[in-house]
Amino acid sequence: MLATATAALLWSCGGNADPDPDPTPAAPKNVTLSATSANVAQAGEEITLDITAPARPAVSGAPDWISVREGIYNSQTYVMTGVKLTVAANTTYETRTATLTFKAGTASATFQVSQAGRTKPADPDNKNLSKSLVTADPTPNAKALFDYFLGVYGKKTVSSVVADVNWNYKEAEKIHTATGKYPAINCYDFIQIYVPSGNNWINYNDLTPVTDWYDAGGIVSLMWHFNVPRSESTVIGTDGSGVTCSPSETTFKASNALVSGTWENKWFYDEMDKVIEVILKLQEKGIAATWRPFHEAAGNATLKESASWATSWFWWGADGAETYKKLWKAMFEHFGEKGVRNLIWVWTTQNFNGDSSKYNQDKDWYPGDAYVDMVGRDLYGTSSDKNAQEWDEIQKAYPKKMVCLAECGNAVDNDTKKVTAYFPKLTDVWNAGAYWLSFMPWYGANMPDNTWWKDAMNSEIIISRDELPSDLFTK
Repeated sequence: MLATATAALLWSCGGNADPDPDPTPAAPKNVTLSATSANVAQAGEEITLDITAPARPAVSGAPDWISVREGIYNSQTYVMTGVKLTVAANTTYETRTATLTFKAGTASATFQVSQAGRTKPADPDNKNLSKSLVTADPTPNAKALFDYFLGVYGKKTVSSVVADVNWNYKEAEKIHTATGKYPAINCYDFIQIYVPSGNNWINYNDLTPVTDWYDAGGIVSLMWHFNVPRSESTVIGTDGSGVTCSPSETTFKASNALVSGTWENKWFYDEMDKVIEVILKLQEKGIAATWRPFHEAAGNATLKESASWATSWFWWGADGAETYKKLWKAMFEHFGEKGVRNLIWVWTTQNFNGDSSKYNQDKDWYPGDAYVDMVGRDLYGTSSDKNAQEWDEIQKAYPKKMVCLAECGNAVDNDTKKVTAYFPKLTDVWNAGAYWLSFMPWYGANMPDNTWWKDAMNSEIIISRDELPSDLFTK
């Protein structure tokens, strides 16, 4: 995937090789140019150039006899800094060449630095994709939404954003203010569905934040940070206290959620029923949605070496892959038994946590083609090339499923809350060969800035809300 930089002498010419009579020496003959940096792919990386020239003093600093022909090859600019060449990322996947001219007086010698084109991932083979939803007898609008996704996959990517914790579309409004356009999808999280009735701050049975978005021509996405009590005896407060997703903070055992008569089993099904009640109300209103439960299940559990932190991040993965798959199937079957038919089921892979030398793939955690409509991946601060690599590997691992960027954004240090790596522009991600069906930045410090959003929403390959077909929203 990474480019290889090479430098080759094309020719040398003209000028007096004897510098003594002329205070401005002519260009040396037999000058050689070599690149000592072998992997140039990202903008801003430098190739160190070793310049050797008979009858010339050693090169140091920024010699004034080096000039660079700028603005060539797809408007990429090559700049000499000292004796280093700063190379822009090759996003065209074609071998391209920069011409450097070494001047001394009127004489010159021209050389070539070539950046080899990378291997671009193949376009999605839509012929192999599953054309039907895994839910039996899906609602017409669910089928229409799925068909729409199939039609745009590999051609464009659908914009999305997550709600700021609660049942709202505040982040989408901010993006509209900055860019003049709304994301096509707004995602709502059931993260606080556990809060007892009578609280004064959230009511999931008030569907207005969802129906308003849908009536305005926006696609609905649903996800669930499935919280559990810290212990069997924990009293859940109306302020939302007493729960967690982290397996290290609860005695809730995932495998017991599947055992009738246990407190974990009762909580598991009671909470699902609360969510189902809301989803069925949306279904009655003709609203279909993508549905992403039990995300990032493997966490760090696929680490190849033993380590205390090589565990799942959430309770639903804490008892291993087999229990996790049973939880997914139990939810799928329970939703079906209750009559839920308006969902597109999205499973989130960890892939190899971005480092195949340290992590195994998480294919053992995949619930199976019969239970999953799409596969998602969550990436933060990940380069364009890495996006392409991940998309390509996930698509090959799950060839029947469309692949989406289920979460993305800037990488943030948990302790300092400062950004450690910015997420690249979506146009660069797409040009690198990451043909994500959709992308969804997270809120807060992870959210890219307005410049990033303006680039995305003004791109021809990004679908905004106003570009969605109206027949997706019939009732």
